[in-house]
Amino acid sequence: MMLGLLLARAGVPVVVLEKHADFLRDFRGDTIHPSTLEIMHELGLLDDFLKLPHQKVYELVVQIGDVTLPVADFTHLPTRCGFVAFLPQWDFLNFLAERATRYPTFALRMRAEVIGLIEQSGRVVGVEVETPEGRLEVRATLVVAADGRHSVVRQKAGLPVQELGAPMDVLWFRLSRRPEDPVGGLGRFTAGRLFIKLNRGDYWQCGFVIAKGTMDEIRRAGLEAFRAEVAGLAAVPPERARDIRSWDDVKLLTVLVDRLPTWFRPGLLCIGDAAHAMSPVGGVGINLAIQDAVAAANILAAPLRDASLSVDHLRHVQRRRAPATRIVQRLQILVQDRIVTPVLRSRAQTLAIPRALRLLLRVPWLRRIPGRLVGLGVRPEHVRI
Repeated sequence: MMLGLLLARAGVPVVVLEKHADFLRDFRGDTIHPSTLEIMHELGLLDDFLKLPHQKVYELVVQIGDVTLPVADFTHLPTRCGFVAFLPQWDFLNFLAERATRYPTFALRMRAEVIGLIEQSGRVVGVEVETPEGRLEVRATLVVAADGRHSVVRQKAGLPVQELGAPMDVLWFRLSRRPEDPVGGLGRFTAGRLFIKLNRGDYWQCGFVIAKGTMDEIRRAGLEAFRAEVAGLAAVPPERARDIRSWDDVKLLTVLVDRLPTWFRPGLLCIGDAAHAMSPVGGVGINLAIQDAVAAANILAAPLRDASLSVDHLRHVQRRRAPATRIVQRLQILVQDRIVTPVLRSRAQTLAIPRALRLLLRVPWLRRIPGRLVGLGVRPEHVRI
């Protein structure tokens, strides 16, 4: 959506295809980081964007046992917004779509699912699309795959994927929220468990991090045992956990960390999770994808406009964005190995605070380092078109 808006703004004809009838999916990343807010400012959209209902988080805080630990400080970043904005991703997408449709070269088609590629002489020249009215073909100078970690487009293109591994999966569900509920930290660490709460106003969107492959074991223990554990981790009365009426209310997110060695083919480019699925560590996936979109627009707008697009332009996008992706994934895997895995494997009654986090507690200015990595990333992009 961001790439479509930027290219349409630069006068390039764009069609965005979305397979669903709307953007209303509960279990997506909802953190809009300072890097993305800076892009909204550069587009002249920030003031209107921040009129949407949202929460501002100036400091990332986690709770380990009974100890509350500040981890990342965003207030010192060299950006207009020294905070992370929490708002549902569907609001973000609806906002971008509404602004993009103001450009005459932008078109958005909902309930249009890409099911195949159209190729001529080894070049991708369009996509086959399933719609309620039947199948159709959409021809294009460039097809951009932004269809996520289970990308149909990259699979149809035959692009190989390098798996990097992840030790956890996440169970997502809702709990009702009361005004008197404690806010606490974004994440809570206890022996063998990680728990995440996102404030949705009248309900909590909860993420229960589990060791990969242990969902069947949790089911065998029974729904009552699961509810009891959720109530303790979420710090809500036990009866509130009965909002989880059945296992159907619990959605399993299988965590993947992977990347494509090559993001492109003639006529095709992958960005975002389609090019590099990120760990949930740091909540940076959506913001890294936005950075891909801005870099792609900066590099591709002119050659698309004057019909001079070549494979070299697509290679340029990957060369610009791949190093940042690799660095962030290495850092995420380090956190997974040093913090997440030991926590999930721990059976101790009291969870020891990792040495690195103890240092952040004692030396406040060090929190600016993870604040910059999470808030801005390794190579923040800026709108150049």
